[in-house]
Amino acid sequence: MKLKTLSLIAGTLALTLIATPFAVQAEQNPSSPQPGKEWQKKGQFQKLNLTPEQKAKMKEIGRSTRAQIEAVLTPEQKTKLQAAMAERKAQHQAQRQQGQGERGKKGDIFASLNLTETQKNQIKQIRESSKQQMQAVLTPEQQAQMKQMRENMRSRRQQDKPQ
Repeated sequence: MKLKTLSLIAGTLALTLIATPFAVQAEQNPSSPQPGKEWQKKGQFQKLNLTPEQKAKMKEIGRSTRAQIEAVLTPEQKTKLQAAMAERKAQHQAQRQQGQGERGKKGDIFASLNLTETQKNQIKQIRESSKQQMQAVLTPEQQAQMKQMRENMRSRRQQDKPQ
């Protein structure tokens, strides 16, 4: 059970640290012809049709969240995290060049950090606060759309799990 909880927290944290800034950046540069950026144009924030004000608020929430999480980590953990993220980025670029999907275990990055229970709880609280702040930025229609997208993602993950 602890491993499952740790994996959930680590996956959520990885998603925040990695996906949010890319999704917001993709929103700001929708016509950017950079190679390997196609997946960003299909992100959840693109589908929500955020206003420029909403995009700016989401970007600020993402920055704040990352800064708060980094403040929880020790210098050694930060170094390990940066190295692991750089390695993951290189792997994703190699996979894109080869035309492969980008499936991987996001929790692996954080498992190597050896987070304490206190750190795990602090990060969980930061993530929850961030999620609430992001929800507050969305209109009721966008919130409903986001909820539906999350449910669809969960059901796809359940179908993809080996039995």
